[in-house]
Amino acid sequence: MKKTIPQIKAWLQQEVLSTQEIKELQNDSRVGVRKLVQSYLRGQEQKEKELQRLEQMWQYEREARTKGIQIIAGVDEAGRGPLAGPVVASAVILPIDFDVTGINDSKQLSGEQREKLKQKIEQNAISIGVGIVDAEVIDRINILQATYQAMRLAIQQCQPVPDLLLADAVTIPQISIPQKSIIKGDAKSHSIAAASIIAKTTRDEWMRQAAEEYPEYGFEQHMGYGTPTHLEAIRQYGPCPIHRRSFAPVRELMQETLALYTQ
Repeated sequence: MKKTIPQIKAWLQQEVLSTQEIKELQNDSRVGVRKLVQSYLRGQEQKEKELQRLEQMWQYEREARTKGIQIIAGVDEAGRGPLAGPVVASAVILPIDFDVTGINDSKQLSGEQREKLKQKIEQNAISIGVGIVDAEVIDRINILQATYQAMRLAIQQCQPVPDLLLADAVTIPQISIPQKSIIKGDAKSHSIAAASIIAKTTRDEWMRQAAEEYPEYGFEQHMGYGTPTHLEAIRQYGPCPIHRRSFAPVRELMQETLALYTQ
């Protein structure tokens, strides 16, 4: 007895079909069945591409291990561009058997996906370090130096001490541990991607807490980035203690406000 179309749909969702089974469905006289098998094949192709992507993202860790390097930390940051709040860096050492399903550059993930992956990383990572450098220090030493400082703080928290650092597009000064800078590293290395997720989720939570203290700025919505509503809030209320006064939009709005009062 032939399966009904709903039965075939349920079957395709649960099973991996053999070549013979696929051919039989492709030759089925029912248009609905042929459409279902086409959809199934597209889904299988996407799954294969995702598996290849995830495998490729171990390339730098795998290469290092062939040279006898075992303790590898990925390093990344979040928050270099916003007008308010800290820059946050993370260093993460993943075990060799870490389940990387879903791991990607944090910017490519939804907030819900990041939170779920954060929990998985925290539960399974060998070590996680987090460095937070606030707006006052950013204004004093500049954002690049503040980013390096946050990264050094994160690395110092890693136990055991890494044998190698994989960093996203930077070479961190004042670090004796060997390091490799990888352009777009958060999309090419699972270790860096994990650090990216931890840094991003940590900073977002910091900004949500800041929003409770400074509700007029809407930090929970834009996380300190220079959106039109954020700029308008600065114009209306002036900068608060977590704003980066050395950043041009904040500095210019402060000058604009000062000019109004001195006319």
